[in-house]
Amino acid sequence: MEEQKKDNQLNVYLASPRGFCAGVDRAVEIVKRSLNKFGAPVYVRHEIVHNKHVVQELRDMGTIFVNELEDIKDTTRPVIFSAHGVAKKVVDDAKFKNLNYIDATCPLVSKVHREAEQLHKQGYHIFLIGHENHPEVIGTMGQINNNNIELIQSKEEVDTIKPVQEKKYAYITQTTLSIDDTKEIIQSLQNKFPTIKGPIKEDICYATTNRQAAVKLIAPKCDLFIIIGSRNSSNSQRLVEVAKKNGCTNSLLLHTDSEFPKEAILNSKNLGLSSGASAPEILIQNLIKKIKEIRNIQIKEVVSATENVSFKIPATLQ
Repeated sequence: MEEQKKDNQLNVYLASPRGFCAGVDRAVEIVKRSLNKFGAPVYVRHEIVHNKHVVQELRDMGTIFVNELEDIKDTTRPVIFSAHGVAKKVVDDAKFKNLNYIDATCPLVSKVHREAEQLHKQGYHIFLIGHENHPEVIGTMGQINNNNIELIQSKEEVDTIKPVQEKKYAYITQTTLSIDDTKEIIQSLQNKFPTIKGPIKEDICYATTNRQAAVKLIAPKCDLFIIIGSRNSSNSQRLVEVAKKNGCTNSLLLHTDSEFPKEAILNSKNLGLSSGASAPEILIQNLIKKIKEIRNIQIKEVVSATENVSFKIPATLQ
């Protein structure tokens, strides 16, 4: 019997840091404090963060999620802008409609917005490295006149750009990209535009960097890697890619509608576990509980960095 248990042992490599980042923490806290201060309902434009579990929890507390400001039924209620940030036009529309709005944009996304504005004022043509239709990209591109900002999604797209002699060029990036892929795109831009200006401090945020670094450390040891996160979460999708690229081809995203990957777990000897920056820790703990039902597990936490970042809540909610 003891021998059977031993054969059934699964090594679980738990990535740290994982899960919530300071920007997500702040955004969720802003919604909760708004509910406390103003009562229900409060409106949130788009998902506050990309996680169905978090969105449902806030919905149960009295939050109404809308796609656009036009969808707000009661304009006397507060509206919160999501952590991904919004285009200038959204803020202008909120002011025009006389809405009481609270901005939960992650301060690290706001930094990229300010960079775009500054570069635009200085006469640069800006390349934004990011993913089309991601809310953060829409918000950043919406900070300035669209003719002066151009989305770049791959090295191949850089090859098609025709430089204009008299133009000054600069680049900024989405905060939740793959570190390695972005380096390659930046290198291509620098090869093509030797004088291109980049951010003083890179735009990919500390949380994305740290979570990818932890996955990189673990992936070579694993025959299965599970990332908990939503399908529309850019940073969660990138973690799956990083695990695959770094030695664990059998890597998957476990989202709300996923089935528990029982067969894969039963056939695994070394399992990597992490979660995207908008996935709460309870989802990891629930998954570990489920795995314990079918396997005898030994958890090894692998730490790539220690995080102690926190962002201030807007003064109106303190």
